[in-house]
Amino acid sequence: MRIKGIPVPAKILLISLFNKVCYVYDSKDYLYDIEKTYTGAASKDNSGFTCSKAIRELHYDNIKDEYELIGLLRTKEYTKIHIDENCIVGWAKRFYKEKPNAQKADFIGDYSGKIRIVGEIRKPNILSQYILPYKGRTNKQFRYLMDKLNDEINKKNLGAFYTPELYVKKSLELVRLAIKRVPEGNDYIIIDRCAGTGNLESYLTVEELSHVIVSTLEYYEYKVLIETLGDKVRHIIPPTEREDTFHLGMVRGADALSREYINNAIIRKYIENPNCTIIIFENPPYVETTSIEHQRKNKSKKSGVWKNSFAVKEMKKDVRKRNLINTVTNDMGNVFIWSAFKYYLRQPTDSYILFSPAKYWKAQHLVSKRMIKGFAFNRKHFHTNINACIMCILWSNENAVLESFEIEAYNIKNEELVFERKLAISKIHDSYSSIYFDKRKMDGDISDSTLCGLNGLPRSCKQPSFSPIFNENIIGYMAVYSSGFDNPDLHSSLLTAGRYDGHGFYLRKDNYLEKLPMFAASRYIKYNKGWTERGRVMKSADGQSQYNKDIKNGKLEQFLLKCLLFTVLEPQNHMREFLGANGRLYRNNLCIDNTNGKTLALKSLRKLKKNSREEELIKQWNKVFSDAKLTRNYNPQYNYGLFQIIEELNTYRKDIISNQTIYDYPSLNGNIKSLAEMVKNYYLEEIVPFLFKYEFLK
Repeated sequence: MRIKGIPVPAKILLISLFNKVCYVYDSKDYLYDIEKTYTGAASKDNSGFTCSKAIRELHYDNIKDEYELIGLLRTKEYTKIHIDENCIVGWAKRFYKEKPNAQKADFIGDYSGKIRIVGEIRKPNILSQYILPYKGRTNKQFRYLMDKLNDEINKKNLGAFYTPELYVKKSLELVRLAIKRVPEGNDYIIIDRCAGTGNLESYLTVEELSHVIVSTLEYYEYKVLIETLGDKVRHIIPPTEREDTFHLGMVRGADALSREYINNAIIRKYIENPNCTIIIFENPPYVETTSIEHQRKNKSKKSGVWKNSFAVKEMKKDVRKRNLINTVTNDMGNVFIWSAFKYYLRQPTDSYILFSPAKYWKAQHLVSKRMIKGFAFNRKHFHTNINACIMCILWSNENAVLESFEIEAYNIKNEELVFERKLAISKIHDSYSSIYFDKRKMDGDISDSTLCGLNGLPRSCKQPSFSPIFNENIIGYMAVYSSGFDNPDLHSSLLTAGRYDGHGFYLRKDNYLEKLPMFAASRYIKYNKGWTERGRVMKSADGQSQYNKDIKNGKLEQFLLKCLLFTVLEPQNHMREFLGANGRLYRNNLCIDNTNGKTLALKSLRKLKKNSREEELIKQWNKVFSDAKLTRNYNPQYNYGLFQIIEELNTYRKDIISNQTIYDYPSLNGNIKSLAEMVKNYYLEEIVPFLFKYEFLK
């Protein structure tokens, strides 16, 4: 409870069911034990614990004691706990929940320096019933948690992520390789423009630290940075705190994307010295201002202020000149990467040791340099909840044409660094939208249709991004955008009519089969959740020549039919039958229910030379459909796809007491689950190899 920011009740009640006695204790008497960090089951590792005599014994088979027991259970009294590094994140979340507009300064504060804000932990107000005042003069105790102590919006705005200790130590191999490249007789500096509290520098030697220049934008991280590294590194920017250093929770003069920072005299004197080698060593921030958190709090515009910075404006000019994709400037990390090569690295022996997802090189082609060595790390250990691949690469400042390379993948298990395997990273060139999207305008297209939401049902839009059309040869709308797999369910959908926000194309009867591998590829991360895949494997159209050739010569007929079978049984196919506002019945032609005539999918699947696995899939579908027809909501006027069955027929309720989901039709629900597992195995073994062969996945 303490670690999660849940108030600790003032009383502990131990119940003897056999004797019908409740033993009452004051939890404050056991605060020392409460404040230990426990792992595992409560029944383990508790030998040697002793307690004092209970302050009260209530015999709850006695009505008087029963009333007193009920009174204790209803009492809202708590024992105040001490704030430490084990529980501060939980209490930060509790504080921001109670005070939604608060920021880190309001929560932790700091007594030292020019700006003295007391903060909630030092003088509790909102949490006064639950916590004791924190006595620490500074926040050094929380240095490795500072990124987690921001409110949700500032977490997104700053984009800062803690770098795990074991990954920091491994990355120092690359730093020391870079130092070996320094020409004899040269000085060198190691620059970290987004150092946070300095954990990348934690394991550098005294000699190496004497070459380091660090800075960080967030004020309370800057305070810790000065305390931990101030007398060890060559420079901190700004070097000392002044009256105007604190500015809205940030550090004036430490914005690495500003003209002021890029022209900082301290750094420029080294960059302009031909006898000094530049090494940049950093984990740049990742900022996504379109996140759900920003939208909920209407903070998107405010959080996008960094897009008006000097570096972003200059990068946009360069992007246009080099014909890079415009969206490359939407990620703050990319601006750090671009500016590193633009303003800091000048000589072939200069180096950049960079923590970042692979897309900056793989899909966005932001770096065209020589790769010396690199590692892959699991993003989950960077204070996130996502298993994904983060690259740590040593780039040499030498131009190079590179199509692929290999790096070693390391995970963290049981607090140890574990080598898993070597990973291939391959560049992608062509996107689905540029090669495979059907952009034809055809006779019979009329502007008399509807738009669908992600749930497959009609959705009204005040300002639709495109005008929906209808044609007898249109069977649906496919949206499969983004080369990566962030938000995979948002970035892949199959609908009966146009998607409300566009991002796709209409499927037509004459070529819909050859488009289905794009939808199948978009489900890769759903069924391949290993950390080495997300962020490394992406969607591409690079195999277009061989794919189109094999389509024409008929080699891919059976593969395309396999994709069709997968598509009709994949729950992310959100095609539904419905009656539109214009009175038109929108049919689902990508399902295998023939209640109202054979669908296009059924007609095509007659050509599939079914193997035993495919026969079993059809049998399992028939079980699902047989159960679906017995439900009270079943409408025989519709042809049902799997998603429509799940959403409309597989009804359930929540048990009030247990909060468990209780399905109205257990047989239907069980058969749907069995089908899902069968579809997963079919996809991995029968579909995925072809997707890699023709580079729909790369």
